[in-house]
Amino acid sequence: MADPKGQGARSGLAARLFRRFFTETEADRAHEDELDPPRPFIEHFIDLRDCVVRAILSWGAGMLVIAPFAPWVMRALQRPLAQAGLDGQVVVQGLDVAAGFNIFMSVMLWGGTILALPAIFYFIARFVFPGLRRHERNLILFVLGIGLFLFVGGVWLCYGFTLRLALRMLIAFNAWMNVPTTILEANAYVSIILKILLAFGLAFQFPLILLALGWLGIIRAETLRRHRGLAIILIFTVAMFLTPPDVLSQVIMAVPMCILYELTIWLVRLRERLADDTE
Repeated sequence: MADPKGQGARSGLAARLFRRFFTETEADRAHEDELDPPRPFIEHFIDLRDCVVRAILSWGAGMLVIAPFAPWVMRALQRPLAQAGLDGQVVVQGLDVAAGFNIFMSVMLWGGTILALPAIFYFIARFVFPGLRRHERNLILFVLGIGLFLFVGGVWLCYGFTLRLALRMLIAFNAWMNVPTTILEANAYVSIILKILLAFGLAFQFPLILLALGWLGIIRAETLRRHRGLAIILIFTVAMFLTPPDVLSQVIMAVPMCILYELTIWLVRLRERLADDTE
């Protein structure tokens, strides 16, 4: 039998943490004068310009940092072929003289963007945060942290499991259709691999969107629970369009998203309960 006192203590701790980090307190209201005071529009425009310039410079720096590692990134993108047992059977080759340069530029753009994102978010925060209250800043940092975790989790799941299965099944299907594949055009291969990785990372942001809507009071946990069946159908439909045309890849994307949907219901319900406790 569950210990009511233990559950009450945990609920009380959660409520205190919620009030401490994500709600406006008397101390916050007492320090409202510490917020960024009203300034002329031109000063905000100059700050925005500086933010954009620094973000662009960070992006350029990220591309310069990733450039020497482009061959290593290419080998990493080819690793799913070996994991699928296709190493030696299927070869990734450039079929035009500019193939290597095009792949190099793709790696620089994508890799530079990923490396620069922390700095870009930092400069955006420097521009936005002075006008926000403490609990608003904490909420934004919490959402960004969860979003980063979900994106990395989606990419890891795709790279570690989905790609090898998808490649194996697609190559086998080609052989069954009497169109055996022994050569993959390098540009097309890199493009589809990056798109699949990005699709998994973005798809895993879906629960975060629902959580944000629930946090703002736009939707309630009961609504999410009542439309669970429709949400599952929608998740599998989205997975069908975002993954390679094999059932296993769709299931690998859809099942974690369904689990995250259930977790979102629980978090929205927890937020509603804690919000009631703070009133």
